[in-house]
Amino acid sequence: MTRQFRRVWADVDLEAIRHNVRVLRDLAGDAQFCAVVKADAYGHGAVPVARAALDAGSDWLGVATVEEGVQLREAGIDVPVLLLSQPPAAAMDEVVARQLTPLVYTRGAVEALARATTGRDDQFAVHVKVDTGMHRVGAALEDAIAVGAAIDAAPGLDLAGLCTHFAVADDPDDGFTSEQLQRFEHARAGFAAAGLKPAMFHAANSAGLIAHGAARYDLVRAGIAIYGYAPSRNLAGMADLRPSMTLRTEVSFVKTVDAGERISYGLRYMFDRPSVVATLPIGYADGVFRRLSAVGGEVVIRGRRHRIAGVITMDQLTVDCGDDFVSPGDEAILIGAQGGERITADDWADALDTISYEVLCHIGTRVPRVYRG
Repeated sequence: MTRQFRRVWADVDLEAIRHNVRVLRDLAGDAQFCAVVKADAYGHGAVPVARAALDAGSDWLGVATVEEGVQLREAGIDVPVLLLSQPPAAAMDEVVARQLTPLVYTRGAVEALARATTGRDDQFAVHVKVDTGMHRVGAALEDAIAVGAAIDAAPGLDLAGLCTHFAVADDPDDGFTSEQLQRFEHARAGFAAAGLKPAMFHAANSAGLIAHGAARYDLVRAGIAIYGYAPSRNLAGMADLRPSMTLRTEVSFVKTVDAGERISYGLRYMFDRPSVVATLPIGYADGVFRRLSAVGGEVVIRGRRHRIAGVITMDQLTVDCGDDFVSPGDEAILIGAQGGERITADDWADALDTISYEVLCHIGTRVPRVYRG
């Protein structure tokens, strides 16, 4: 189907993406810039966001999986693409064929890459990831040196980079980021002592870029910030970022209920006065967390905030509009601005005890993305 009958969509402002990349690119100074577009660009659409980021000066793109990298290549994007996690051995032929730049942290991955590059005339760039304390992935220092040496010894491979990842860079008062930087410097010294000379060093995610100048090195990897959100409330306002997604729908049905009536599954919400109720054709299958109705979630209709009333269902939710006039077809904003009101992914995250990353990635695939700018 090419026509959208259900009036639900997410506007993605590509000019906001470009603005955010420019702001962050300037903050990065002489470092190269990697726009992270994994998870379908945090729900915004990987290919359009990638092109907007490149328009604004991004040098690299970052993805989590080989499949995400292939999507960019098949869209005709030929800039360096960094695989932020080590690919499985079975994927290495595709990694090489698509000219994706992998992070590795095991000897087995190096061996698989060496096999995949057999017979090539050029050397294939590989980065080593060292674990400096996050303990998710990455090699311990001694192992990282061994992995680097194996890359250096393989005829078809080029030890092009050494990197790490921060655990608490979004909390500038936590000294552990400084400790991780010290460990990374120790790793750099260890590589140099072993005669290993990566051309590029990188550590900074969005939080590292914004809050830790010493972390910028040769490349920065910005994710959430290019979508207009600070990595944490602690860093809000430290960069001029513009949220790039607006989640919209339209009122599909309006009724008036009496005081004492209850609504939706479980009849958990009771009206304490006669109220106008607006039904919206969007629900938890679209990414509107069911729990929002229990924690005071709101929407904006006709420039005013109104509380979600009753349990959010799979395809619909209801809104207590009090005595305000509302009509079918009125625009309703779940994330974004209307009139003088604004609801952000951070507002949802605060109410749900999560982070804006999850909120944005949660917007479902049946919500069409409409690109502006």
